[in-house]
Amino acid sequence: MKKKIILPKLQRMPKAYENIDFLKGTYGREIRILSEFAEPRSRFIKEKIKDTIVFFGSARIKSPEVAKQNFENLKRRLAKQKNKNATLLKEFENAKIILEMSKYYEESTKLAKLLTKWSNTLDHGRRFVICSGGGPGVMEAANKGAIINGGKSIGLNISLPHEQFPNPYISEELNFEFHYFFMRKFWFVYLAKAMVIFPGGFGTMDELFEVLTLLQSSKIQKDLTVVLYSEDFWKKIVNFPELIRLGVISADDMKLFKFCNTPEETFEYLKESLTKKYLKKI
Repeated sequence: MKKKIILPKLQRMPKAYENIDFLKGTYGREIRILSEFAEPRSRFIKEKIKDTIVFFGSARIKSPEVAKQNFENLKRRLAKQKNKNATLLKEFENAKIILEMSKYYEESTKLAKLLTKWSNTLDHGRRFVICSGGGPGVMEAANKGAIINGGKSIGLNISLPHEQFPNPYISEELNFEFHYFFMRKFWFVYLAKAMVIFPGGFGTMDELFEVLTLLQSSKIQKDLTVVLYSEDFWKKIVNFPELIRLGVISADDMKLFKFCNTPEETFEYLKESLTKKYLKKI
């Protein structure tokens, strides 16, 4: 007599797209990458974002108000000391540098305000929306300028070990959080018609040189306007003449970007360039 087999009653399994362990595991990586393309795309379409002006720059640059307050506090502490403490003296010197660099926060805000005011007059959909990396410093300043002048403001944030929280000047519906740097960079470049690169460190230089490489190698086919803001800063940091002399770049590569030194100069250049390249064709 055959033994009767009692089969267990199986529970219905979750669909693959509802299986969080799978989606967050090794074999869900391709889906996670695709999500960072498809989800932002859906929101950009919904918000009718046609193109952007991207601001790059240091997250460490403070607002003039914060920098000045810190400087004045250290100045008062030094004044009270008879024997100057070496650590405090160093902090004071750093505070002077931070205060000097804070002008870029102010100038980023002003430029974003000028561009947003101009963009708001255009009758061609939502054009040249201010976009940043979504964090503090120059990024916050750019988003702030856009919001102050009644525009939309995009923040493409990135999850980092030392948390980079979105600044408060990003439009809620255009606040993005990325895991993959390359997908974040894709959205910086894909929508941009212009980029303004303010003084910054490794992250800013990474973004700058990747864009210049893509332009140099014709991987970016559109006519992208690139501004290096503060000629004095960038010429101290990057020895362009030496790169040309050594033959590792050509003199023509300097035509991939333009130096500008004030919000007004940058605004006039971008307005003229973008009007000629994109608005007169409509």
